[in-house]
Amino acid sequence: MEKRILIIEDDVYIADLEKDYLEINGYKTTVINDGKTGLETALNEDFALVILDLMLPAMDGFEVCRHLREKKDIPIIMVTAKKEEIDKIKGFGLGIDDYIVKPFNPSELVARVNAHIARYKRLTEKAAAVSDDILTIGDLTIDKTARRVFVSGKEVTFTHKEFDLLVFLATNPNVVFSKDALFDKIWGLDAIGETSTVTVHINRIREKIEDDSSSPKYIETVWGVGYRFKTA
Repeated sequence: MEKRILIIEDDVYIADLEKDYLEINGYKTTVINDGKTGLETALNEDFALVILDLMLPAMDGFEVCRHLREKKDIPIIMVTAKKEEIDKIKGFGLGIDDYIVKPFNPSELVARVNAHIARYKRLTEKAAAVSDDILTIGDLTIDKTARRVFVSGKEVTFTHKEFDLLVFLATNPNVVFSKDALFDKIWGLDAIGETSTVTVHINRIREKIEDDSSSPKYIETVWGVGYRFKTA
Protein backbone atom coordinates (compact mmCIF):
# COMPACT_ATOMS: atom_id res chain seq x y z
CA MET A 1 0.00 0.00 0.00
CA GLU A 2 1.38 3.38 -1.02
CA LYS A 3 1.97 5.97 1.67
CA ARG A 4 0.26 9.27 0.87
CA ILE A 5 2.05 12.58 1.32
CA LEU A 6 0.28 15.94 1.26
CA ILE A 7 2.34 18.80 -0.19
CA ILE A 8 0.99 22.28 0.60
CA GLU A 9 3.16 24.60 -1.52
CA ASP A 10 2.28 27.57 -3.74
CA ASP A 11 5.55 27.57 -5.70
CA VAL A 12 4.77 25.26 -8.64
CA TYR A 13 8.44 24.51 -9.36
CA ILE A 14 9.18 23.47 -5.77
CA ALA A 15 5.93 21.50 -5.47
CA ASP A 16 6.70 19.58 -8.68
CA LEU A 17 10.26 18.91 -7.49
CA GLU A 18 9.03 17.52 -4.17
CA LYS A 19 6.33 15.50 -5.92
CA ASP A 20 8.74 13.95 -8.44
CA TYR A 21 11.33 12.91 -5.86
CA LEU A 22 8.74 11.50 -3.46
CA GLU A 23 6.94 9.52 -6.15
CA ILE A 24 10.25 8.12 -7.43
CA ASN A 25 10.74 6.84 -3.88
CA GLY A 26 7.37 5.09 -3.75
CA TYR A 27 5.08 7.73 -2.26
CA LYS A 28 1.75 8.89 -3.62
CA THR A 29 1.43 12.67 -3.42
CA THR A 30 -1.32 15.25 -3.41
CA VAL A 31 -0.35 18.87 -4.12
CA ILE A 32 -2.39 21.82 -2.86
CA ASN A 33 -1.36 25.41 -3.63
CA ASP A 34 -3.02 27.42 -0.83
CA GLY A 35 -3.20 27.10 2.93
CA LYS A 36 -6.97 27.03 3.41
CA THR A 37 -7.59 24.27 0.87
CA GLY A 38 -4.53 22.43 2.13
CA LEU A 39 -5.89 22.40 5.68
CA GLU A 40 -9.30 21.15 4.53
CA THR A 41 -7.62 18.38 2.54
CA ALA A 42 -5.39 17.37 5.46
CA LEU A 43 -8.38 17.18 7.82
CA ASN A 44 -10.68 15.27 5.46
CA GLU A 45 -8.26 12.73 3.99
CA ASP A 46 -5.66 10.32 5.36
CA PHE A 47 -1.98 11.11 4.88
CA ALA A 48 1.21 9.65 6.33
CA LEU A 49 2.91 13.07 6.47
CA VAL A 50 2.39 16.71 5.49
CA ILE A 51 5.03 18.90 3.81
CA LEU A 52 3.95 22.43 4.61
CA ASP A 53 5.28 25.68 3.15
CA LEU A 54 5.44 28.62 5.54
CA MET A 55 4.38 31.43 3.21
CA LEU A 56 1.06 30.48 1.60
CA PRO A 57 -1.92 32.34 0.15
CA ALA A 58 -5.28 32.27 2.01
CA MET A 59 -3.69 30.90 5.23
CA ASP A 60 -0.02 30.76 6.22
CA GLY A 61 1.80 27.62 7.29
CA PHE A 62 1.68 28.45 10.99
CA GLU A 63 -2.11 28.76 10.94
CA VAL A 64 -2.46 25.56 8.93
CA CYS A 65 -0.24 23.75 11.44
CA ARG A 66 -2.11 25.13 14.46
CA HIS A 67 -5.53 24.07 13.15
CA LEU A 68 -4.28 20.70 11.92
CA ARG A 69 -2.70 19.88 15.27
CA GLU A 70 -6.04 20.45 16.99
CA LYS A 71 -7.46 17.48 15.08
CA LYS A 72 -4.65 15.21 13.88
CA ASP A 73 -1.31 13.87 15.06
CA ILE A 74 0.74 13.12 11.96
CA PRO A 75 4.29 14.23 11.09
CA ILE A 76 4.61 17.75 9.68
CA ILE A 77 7.72 19.05 7.91
CA MET A 78 7.72 22.80 7.37
CA VAL A 79 9.50 24.29 4.35
CA THR A 80 10.62 27.88 4.78
CA ALA A 81 12.85 30.50 3.17
CA LYS A 82 13.16 32.32 6.49
CA LYS A 83 16.16 31.61 8.67
CA GLU A 84 15.27 33.75 11.67
CA GLU A 85 15.28 31.74 14.87
CA ILE A 86 11.90 33.07 15.94
CA ASP A 87 10.23 31.35 13.00
CA LYS A 88 11.84 28.02 13.83
CA ILE A 89 10.89 28.22 17.50
CA LYS A 90 7.36 29.33 16.67
CA GLY A 91 7.01 26.47 14.25
CA PHE A 92 8.13 23.87 16.78
CA GLY A 93 5.83 25.43 19.37
CA LEU A 94 2.86 24.91 17.07
CA GLY A 95 3.72 21.27 16.65
CA ILE A 96 5.89 20.79 13.56
CA ASP A 97 8.22 17.81 13.67
CA ASP A 98 10.99 19.18 11.46
CA TYR A 99 11.83 22.01 9.08
CA ILE A 100 13.93 22.47 5.98
CA VAL A 101 15.17 25.78 4.55
CA LYS A 102 14.97 26.71 0.87
CA PRO A 103 16.91 26.03 -1.26
CA PHE A 104 17.24 22.41 -0.21
CA ASN A 105 18.47 19.12 -1.63
CA PRO A 106 15.40 17.06 -2.64
CA SER A 107 17.17 13.87 -1.56
CA GLU A 108 17.52 15.32 1.95
CA LEU A 109 13.79 16.03 2.03
CA VAL A 110 13.03 12.44 1.04
CA ALA A 111 15.40 11.17 3.75
CA ARG A 112 13.61 13.25 6.37
CA VAL A 113 10.21 12.08 5.15
CA ASN A 114 11.37 8.45 5.41
CA ALA A 115 12.77 9.00 8.91
CA HIS A 116 9.67 10.71 10.32
CA ILE A 117 7.23 8.20 8.85
CA ALA A 118 9.31 5.30 10.20
CA ARG A 119 9.53 6.89 13.65
CA TYR A 120 5.80 7.63 13.74
CA LYS A 121 5.06 4.03 12.76
CA ARG A 122 7.30 2.68 15.51
CA LEU A 123 5.65 4.90 18.11
CA THR A 124 2.10 4.04 17.08
CA GLU A 125 2.87 0.31 16.92
CA LYS A 126 4.50 0.47 20.34
CA ALA A 127 1.48 2.28 21.77
CA ALA A 128 -0.88 -0.30 20.29
CA ALA A 129 1.07 -3.13 21.91
CA VAL A 130 0.79 -1.70 25.42
CA SER A 131 -2.31 -2.31 27.52
CA ASP A 132 -3.64 -0.67 30.69
CA ASP A 133 -0.75 1.76 30.68
CA ILE A 134 -2.37 4.69 32.49
CA LEU A 135 -0.70 7.26 34.73
CA THR A 136 -2.77 9.16 37.27
CA ILE A 137 -1.21 12.05 39.18
CA GLY A 138 -3.59 14.32 41.05
CA ASP A 139 -6.28 15.44 38.61
CA LEU A 140 -4.05 14.53 35.66
CA THR A 141 -4.57 11.24 33.79
CA ILE A 142 -2.29 10.10 30.98
CA ASP A 143 -3.37 7.17 28.84
CA LYS A 144 -0.11 6.08 27.24
CA THR A 145 -1.79 3.38 25.15
CA ALA A 146 -4.30 5.70 23.48
CA ARG A 147 -2.00 8.74 23.71
CA ARG A 148 -4.69 10.77 25.45
CA VAL A 149 -4.50 13.24 28.35
CA PHE A 150 -7.29 14.19 30.75
CA VAL A 151 -7.37 17.03 33.27
CA SER A 152 -10.13 16.70 35.87
CA GLY A 153 -11.83 14.22 33.55
CA LYS A 154 -11.78 16.55 30.53
CA GLU A 155 -9.67 15.51 27.55
CA VAL A 156 -6.97 17.93 26.42
CA THR A 157 -5.39 17.73 22.95
CA PHE A 158 -1.61 17.33 22.79
CA THR A 159 0.77 17.39 19.85
CA HIS A 160 3.00 14.39 19.27
CA LYS A 161 6.08 15.96 20.86
CA GLU A 162 4.14 17.54 23.73
CA PHE A 163 2.73 14.14 24.65
CA ASP A 164 6.14 12.43 24.45
CA LEU A 165 7.71 15.11 26.63
CA LEU A 166 4.93 14.96 29.23
CA VAL A 167 5.07 11.16 29.42
CA PHE A 168 8.85 11.12 29.75
CA LEU A 169 8.78 13.60 32.63
CA ALA A 170 5.79 11.96 34.34
CA THR A 171 7.40 8.50 34.18
CA ASN A 172 10.60 9.88 35.70
CA PRO A 173 9.16 11.87 38.62
CA ASN A 174 11.27 14.12 40.84
CA VAL A 175 14.29 13.79 38.55
CA VAL A 176 15.76 17.01 37.17
CA PHE A 177 16.51 16.97 33.43
CA SER A 178 18.41 19.66 31.57
CA LYS A 179 17.01 21.12 28.35
CA ASP A 180 19.81 19.39 26.45
CA ALA A 181 18.88 16.02 27.94
CA LEU A 182 15.18 16.49 27.16
CA PHE A 183 15.90 17.63 23.60
CA ASP A 184 18.11 14.60 22.97
CA LYS A 185 15.53 12.24 24.47
CA ILE A 186 12.43 13.57 22.69
CA TRP A 187 13.81 14.97 19.44
CA GLY A 188 16.85 12.72 19.09
CA LEU A 189 20.56 13.37 18.91
CA ASP A 190 20.40 13.95 15.16
CA ALA A 191 17.36 16.23 15.23
CA ILE A 192 17.62 19.68 13.70
CA GLY A 193 16.62 22.50 16.02
CA GLU A 194 17.53 24.27 19.23
CA THR A 195 17.06 23.28 22.85
CA SER A 196 14.99 26.44 23.28
CA THR A 197 12.14 24.50 21.69
CA VAL A 198 12.02 22.47 24.93
CA THR A 199 11.04 25.64 26.81
CA VAL A 200 8.34 26.37 24.24
CA HIS A 201 6.89 22.87 24.65
CA ILE A 202 7.07 22.97 28.45
CA ASN A 203 5.14 26.26 28.44
CA ARG A 204 2.48 24.82 26.14
CA ILE A 205 2.12 21.71 28.31
CA ARG A 206 1.73 23.86 31.40
CA GLU A 207 -0.99 25.89 29.73
CA LYS A 208 -2.90 22.66 29.17
CA ILE A 209 -2.47 20.83 32.49
CA GLU A 210 -1.88 23.49 35.12
CA ASP A 211 -4.52 25.54 36.94
CA ASP A 212 -2.00 28.40 36.97
CA SER A 213 0.83 27.98 34.47
CA SER A 214 2.80 30.77 36.18
CA SER A 215 2.82 28.73 39.40
CA PRO A 216 2.94 25.11 38.17
CA LYS A 217 2.19 22.20 40.48
CA TYR A 218 3.35 19.48 38.08
CA ILE A 219 6.31 20.60 35.97
CA GLU A 220 8.75 22.63 38.03
CA THR A 221 11.54 24.81 36.70
CA VAL A 222 14.82 24.24 38.52
CA TRP A 223 16.55 27.49 37.68
CA GLY A 224 19.91 27.10 36.01
CA VAL A 225 19.45 23.33 35.76
CA GLY A 226 16.28 22.26 33.95
CA TYR A 227 12.86 20.78 34.71
CA ARG A 228 11.35 18.07 36.88
CA PHE A 229 7.92 16.52 37.28
CA LYS A 230 6.64 16.82 40.86
CA THR A 231 4.44 14.13 42.40
CA ALA A 232 4.13 15.70 45.80
